[in-house]
Amino acid sequence: MKAKLGMSPIAWWNDDLAELSDDVSLEECLRQSRSAGFTGMEMGRRFPNDPKVMLPILREADVTLCGGWFSGTLVDEEMARNKDRIQPMIDLFKAVNAPCIVYGEVGRSIQGDRSKPLATKPKLTSDEMKAYARRLTEFGEWCAEQGMPLSYHHHMAAVVETEPELDAFMRHSGEGIPLLLDAGHLAFAGGDVLRAIDNHHRRINHVHVKDVRMGVIDGLDRTRQSFLDAVSLGAFTVPGDGSLDFGAIVQRLADHGYEGWFVVEAEQDPKKNPPLRMAEVGYKELMRVMTAAGYTVETQGFPNTSA
Repeated sequence: MKAKLGMSPIAWWNDDLAELSDDVSLEECLRQSRSAGFTGMEMGRRFPNDPKVMLPILREADVTLCGGWFSGTLVDEEMARNKDRIQPMIDLFKAVNAPCIVYGEVGRSIQGDRSKPLATKPKLTSDEMKAYARRLTEFGEWCAEQGMPLSYHHHMAAVVETEPELDAFMRHSGEGIPLLLDAGHLAFAGGDVLRAIDNHHRRINHVHVKDVRMGVIDGLDRTRQSFLDAVSLGAFTVPGDGSLDFGAIVQRLADHGYEGWFVVEAEQDPKKNPPLRMAEVGYKELMRVMTAAGYTVETQGFPNTSA
């Protein structure tokens, strides 16, 4: 089985908490992640939107674009508006040969609002969840028809956060909307990562290997502290530095035949946890557990670098 290892630039620059950002260029971010061993990088705010500008940067760094976040609003807003907003991203991702667009629901979400405690997260009724799941399926099918599949990201402080919410979303949605399995977000929400893999492995097309510090999470006052407070306190980290057993998680994905990207997404204070050092820790741990699970990790970065 083949796997690819990527990172998210959120370890270098946080889009929601400017104070958790290192003053490094896109080129330096890519250089550091590649020097640690990663061959892919998800899109962040310092990436250019023109493929003619982006491709030479990726080529020089010897990495590929392995995904990127789209802020979807289908829980509240009409399909046409979301199609209009995602179309330029579809065109860009096709031009740079990215594997998928990560759909993150921000409608009703409190993930970016530091004034909203975790306990006030939005909740959908059963009928709302059914209708939402159907809309996401239709939207995912449309994106795939345009040539770019989606990957649905369950997320803390959003309408699909907990394991029961994920189960309900998956039950009422269809194959047209694949799943991004994020170990850290599910563990933060109190879910069982291995059970979720067993239940939904047929739809998983992208994986975020986000680790958590359960000591930080268990110490939160969810009636008073927000998701961004948790991030600032260090709730997330890289594999090998947190509480999750990635040996078991990666093995379970291997048992179900998952092949594709494993992306380290670990937002935390870059001054306390320098991104290059954390990238090296995460890469070392992933290589250890992936080798044990029988994966062959691809080492090629940007294709045809000799051309």
